[in-house]
Formats: sequence, C-alpha cells, structure tokens
Amino acid sequence: MPLRVLLLSIALLLGGCQSAFFGAMNARQSSEGVVAHGNLVYDETNQIALDVYAPVHADHAPVVVYFYGGSWMSGKRQWFRWMGEALAAQGVVTIVADVRLWPRTRLDGFLHDGAEAVRWARDHGGEFGGDPSHLFVMGHSSGGQIAAMLAMDKQWLAAVGMKPRDLAGFIGVAGTYDFIPFDEPEFYDMFGHTPDEQARSQPINFVDGDEPPALLLQGEKDTIVYPSEAVALEGRYLQQGEPVDLKLYPGVGHERLLLAFGPLKNKASVLADTMAFIHRYSRGPLWEPIHRR
Repeated sequence: MPLRVLLLSIALLLGGCQSAFFGAMNARQSSEGVVAHGNLVYDETNQIALDVYAPVHADHAPVVVYFYGGSWMSGKRQWFRWMGEALAAQGVVTIVADVRLWPRTRLDGFLHDGAEAVRWARDHGGEFGGDPSHLFVMGHSSGGQIAAMLAMDKQWLAAVGMKPRDLAGFIGVAGTYDFIPFDEPEFYDMFGHTPDEQARSQPINFVDGDEPPALLLQGEKDTIVYPSEAVALEGRYLQQGEPVDLKLYPGVGHERLLLAFGPLKNKASVLADTMAFIHRYSRGPLWEPIHRR
C-alpha cells in the first residue's frame, strides 16, 4: 500500500472506518514464520477470547500480552493481527486479548478481564513455545492504561494469584497514565464522578517501588495522549528508584507511533526499542527472531 493511501486510511480510521483500515493493515503485514492460533476463550463466563501469534519452532520465547487502544469503547483483537505478527516475527509469543468494553463494563471489568488474560498467558504460554517466566504486558493508548494498571495496582493480579513483580516488564505505547481531569461524559460513567473514584483509574497513583521495569514509548507530537503523561510516569518511577526507559520520538503523533510497529517503520524505532527492552529484561534463554530488522 503506498504511503499516501495508508495515510488516507488513517484519516478514514479517525472517521470511523476502522474495520477497513485494520483489514488493510493486516493484509500489509507478512505472516512468514508465524503460526496463528485464533479465538482461544480465556473467560468462559463472559465468553472473552484472545489470539496467539507464535514464532515457528519457538522455545523459551518471551511472552507479551498486548491490549489495544480505542478509548475503552471500541476495538477487536482481529484488527491487530498485524501487531501480533510483527512481534512474533521478532521472536516473541504475542497474545492479543479482547476485554469487555464500555458500556458493557467499566473500570473494574476492564482490569478484571486484563488480569484474566495475563493469568491465561502464564498458564498456557508454554504450550506455544513461550516461557512465562519472562512475561510482559503491553498496550497502546487506553490499552496502555490497562497494561499499566496491571503492572502497578497490585489488586488486579492478586485476584488471579499473581503480583506485578511476576511480570518481566511493562511496555506502554502512547499509554494514558495520568488523565484527570476529563470532560467526556462516557469517562465519568467508566471511572466515576468523585475524585476518589477517578483516582482509582490512574496508573501513576499506584507506583510505590514494587513494579516491573517500564518502557514508555511516546510521540512528541501526540495530541490525543500528551507526552506529559509519559514524562510524569517516568518521574514517578525515578522517584522510587525503579528501572524506566522513556523514548520520545520527534515529529510523531498518536497513530503514527502505533503504525511504526508495522508499515511506518521508518517513522520511529519503536520495534527495535521494544525488542531491546524485552531482551534486556527477559529471564532465561531467548528465542532468536525470525527476521532481523
């Protein structure tokens, strides 16, 4: 797909033609060397599923659970096959998980589902050549908030018999970590009306020195999730003496940062930076990438 057509597709995405846009993204991403396992139900009660993308012949590979963005209101795991394949091609067993969305559920539901997906990855990642002893959570935009909350607010993983330090790391892609105040009426329904209720939704409020290492990827031209959120979270990590790596990409906005994992690789080194972080913090032997970029 020519770049000008891709950028037009981005505009259509913002206008609501999401299925067509992500269909084009999936068609553009190579699946060479990647085995897909689709529609695996991880929550029978709520009938929520995930997809797994594994390198061929993977053995003790890192495992990443990826949560997509969409303002907690939209998205389907199938739209992000390209992300699963892009990471799997680098040697990572990648799990793209659905969670229930608003108005079907609210904050507690988002995080309950996210924790269940992580539990499933711990219990089943080895079946696909992964090693859950190096298990990462990753998310874009609102998905970054879900991943961050799992890594920072202990109650959610505790409910599935885990703790944040069981994770090898957290990777935020233009994640939203410190987004009070807000004026969207839907957000009040998701996160509450009082200051105490809203504070429960902010990952930055839970950094206490017991988190896994963090990689924060952020475009400097992002006007949807401002860079100040990543900068503030980095500062909180540093205050606690915890390992954190903030990558700011000049001239890159919210969508281009995400697409730099796929067809816009020349716009930002997000894939290479992510893999460097995963290699740095994985525990045990690592599976080699299928394609070295």
